Amino acid sequence: MADQTILQPVETGARIHTLDVLRGVAVLGILAVNAAAFALPMSAAMSPEQSPFPLVGASAAAHWLVEVFFHQKFITLFSMLFGVSIFLVGGERRDEAGGRVLRRRLMWLGLFGLIHGLAFWYGDVLLLYAWSGLFVMLMRSMPARPLILFGIGATLALATLQAGTQWMAVNGPSGLTEALGDESMRLADGAVAASIAAYRSGWPAGLIENLKAWGILQSASLFVYVFATIPLMMLGMGLFKAGFFHGRMPTRVYLILIGVGAAVLALLGVLEWREITAGPGVEATQGWANVVASYPIFITLAYASGLILLTSRGVGWVRRIFAPVGRMAFTNYLSQTMIMSTLFYMPWGPRLMGQIDYPGQLGIVVAVWALQLIWSPLWLSRFRMGPLEWLWRRLSYGHDLPLRREA
Repeated sequence: MADQTILQPVETGARIHTLDVLRGVAVLGILAVNAAAFALPMSAAMSPEQSPFPLVGASAAAHWLVEVFFHQKFITLFSMLFGVSIFLVGGERRDEAGGRVLRRRLMWLGLFGLIHGLAFWYGDVLLLYAWSGLFVMLMRSMPARPLILFGIGATLALATLQAGTQWMAVNGPSGLTEALGDESMRLADGAVAASIAAYRSGWPAGLIENLKAWGILQSASLFVYVFATIPLMMLGMGLFKAGFFHGRMPTRVYLILIGVGAAVLALLGVLEWREITAGPGVEATQGWANVVASYPIFITLAYASGLILLTSRGVGWVRRIFAPVGRMAFTNYLSQTMIMSTLFYMPWGPRLMGQIDYPGQLGIVVAVWALQLIWSPLWLSRFRMGPLEWLWRRLSYGHDLPLRREA
């Protein structure tokens, strides 16, 4: 019997550099949002009015910056890019060998996600991606057009449902506004302080707090977030097949997307600032800030379009800076958890949970960005891929892979 071809990851020279750049920017941008979820208990991270840091002065400005420019924008991009990776790894559905690799890849990703979420940080997204990927892999032979139409249609429909719910929570009848409000996330007086104290006491109390938050978030992932993530993965896959991520579309398409996204971003910035500066409990925009915030897809596509134009039209520094981070996105994502959890609640760290305000959190984020922008190209100058990328690919492909570059 003839020898079967041994599947291998794509070689460095064959990589699509725009994808590496987008993935690198996405993993860096995600940290800006996740920082509060490391630095504060989940209820305070999701509902700033429960935070020990009032939104005034520099804290208000830092929170506004994250909410406007980062919140939901980069996780949306990361989800779209994961849809691309499903097609790149698995190929068409008739590719049985690629399908086997893809299934193993998702299985191992789910295991990594379980370990990450249970032992280190409740905000893990890997398990959600593994679960969503099992559905999206069945659609990888669909043509670009139906993938894009379903992906953007479902994304906008869900955004509109969320926007309507957010608007009714402020402007509906009193009974309805109470039912749709965020009271479910509100803790009793003193509970946030008690949670902070538990995290700072080290294990096992900190682990128990993390497990409680993980259970709440994973329930939402299984029954809510998966329905938003699947369409984004399909949209990303469809855009890849259409040549969007390669920079092959007419320049005017990218410019139109940038223009639309910039308009939404400007409107969101004005509305969010009015909300934040109005003080807690005051609906300065009558819910319209939340309505506009429900459509991050427009801003995400604008970000992606700008980066694609810069990368594909010969602006070399963009690729040199961000592509190495994207080539090590898995390692960088999990290393962010190790750094942040060590700083804020792991027993071997300083346990700064609840002690660092929003400007301080952003300062830490910028420091981690600098570290990852430096260590990613240094590592890749000696090795073919990141250490966790190597482990994940070795497990997925089922055979040894070279890690060190040849001299």
